[in-house]
Amino acid sequence: MKLITTTKDLEAACDALVQCDFIAVDTEFIRESTFWPQLCLIQAAGDDTEVLIDPLAEGIDLEPFYDVLADDRIMKVFHAPRQDLEIFYHLADGLIPAPIFDSQVAAMALGLGDSIAYDKLVMALLKHPIDKGSRFTDWARRPLTPAQSGYALADVTHLRDMYPILRDRLEKAGRISWVAEEMAILTNPDTYAQHPENAWQRLKVRKNSPKWLAGLKAAAAWREEEAQTRDIPRQRIVKDEGLYEIAHAAPTKPEDLAGMRALPRGFERSAPAQRLIEKMAPALADPKAYAPDVPPPPRRPEGASAIVELLKVLLKLVAEEADVASRLIANVADLEAIATSDTADVPALRGWRREVFGEAALALKHGKIGLVLENGKVVGKRL
Repeated sequence: MKLITTTKDLEAACDALVQCDFIAVDTEFIRESTFWPQLCLIQAAGDDTEVLIDPLAEGIDLEPFYDVLADDRIMKVFHAPRQDLEIFYHLADGLIPAPIFDSQVAAMALGLGDSIAYDKLVMALLKHPIDKGSRFTDWARRPLTPAQSGYALADVTHLRDMYPILRDRLEKAGRISWVAEEMAILTNPDTYAQHPENAWQRLKVRKNSPKWLAGLKAAAAWREEEAQTRDIPRQRIVKDEGLYEIAHAAPTKPEDLAGMRALPRGFERSAPAQRLIEKMAPALADPKAYAPDVPPPPRRPEGASAIVELLKVLLKLVAEEADVASRLIANVADLEAIATSDTADVPALRGWRREVFGEAALALKHGKIGLVLENGKVVGKRL
């Protein structure tokens, strides 16, 4: 398989791909030392066309492939694509491929396992073992070895072969719409937009005073801007504990940063320190206006813990009966929210999940159904 390294060859390959009803897509990237993933390889396969694209090749323009991804006549098939889609969103000015199909979500909807790994799904559907020896190699190094190329290409050729199987099973089970709901999340730009002012949401809120919250929000936004602009992982700018220390100190001038354990010696004399103080200034000038609105956690009713445990049993029962991965239906946070409120804003109480589980969960919570043992098996009984 020839590695595509020129725009001319890429245009020819894309002319073939655009004729397909669906294409399988995957990427190889590294991001250990950067904020943004470094795209190292793009793989695509459709019908009889199989390509490996080198985004690191000098002078190559990926626009022809981006056009294929944006073509709404072509289904783009991925496996657990969130990071792949994040890459395209960042590199192609907000491009989100659509329509898309996630084989991992499809497998969960068919009861093939919770977040099943790609190699296990290939074995389950195609009975084909995958050599994972090249999985953690340096994809930025050139030339690629034959083993790397073979491994990368197999990722999409197997995916291409699995898609019709998964699609047909979903249609037969009446669950295509289930997968479509999940794809709506993956194709929502808000899933990938990384706004510095929202970076505080990644952190644990330890205090509720406006001044501390404002300081934390500003410090987190500063770190996010530094990480994105300098293309450095967040934790290399300053660790999370350092943000808490900055929020507590509420610095108003660079000298206030001196001596902080989370910051390197001499940091107060640096340009990033000056930018941090500039970011903190409006937050500390009016903390109540700048601080994020963090509502207190809802009070859990008496006996909520027992309700959650019962809901876990019900979830397992429903998942087994429906032959669907329980993780796709609900998680522990959903169950805790349902135990607290009948109108909790969680996926488990919306759409197909409510039909499969949510209504039964509320009925169990209010004693309208019970869980009993029959012949050594837990079953639900209407009371």
